[in-house]
Amino acid sequence: MRVIIHDLGSEYASLIVAKCERVIDADGKYAPCQGCFGCWTKHPATCFMRDALQQACRIVGQADELVIITRNLYGGYAADIKNVLDRSIGTSTPFSTYRGGQMHHTLRYGKHGLWKVIVYGKITEAEKNTFRYMAERNAVNDGFERSEVNFIGDLSELEGLL
Repeated sequence: MRVIIHDLGSEYASLIVAKCERVIDADGKYAPCQGCFGCWTKHPATCFMRDALQQACRIVGQADELVIITRNLYGGYAADIKNVLDRSIGTSTPFSTYRGGQMHHTLRYGKHGLWKVIVYGKITEAEKNTFRYMAERNAVNDGFERSEVNFIGDLSELEGLL
């Protein structure tokens, strides 16, 4: 299943819906993660907060391909995208294991294919390097086999990357 998490406006909704099976709209109309770890232990992969991100763990966890479309924020994800990623921590468990010679949390949903990030907005070379490294590490932590980061200067280039 292909999942897209994005922080774009509603004018891009039809384009995005046509390119995936599930969409998470990072519109900021939900609470930030409370850090309770209930999605890890009390009610696995389900957030106790009853809002649009309550099932984010399950949606992200079942993705074969995860596409994140985000505005650049100093070489990192936009705040609303980061909030969605924080709220999906339940894709793993609190237990640890070795993967690739490194300690990581055990995956609740197994391995995935591609962690793809499309970054728009003004960005420096240093920020690009930071983004590439961060996406690579996020992919490893969440059990994705590979990562890809694309930088676009204008959102008109978006359709070609989806």
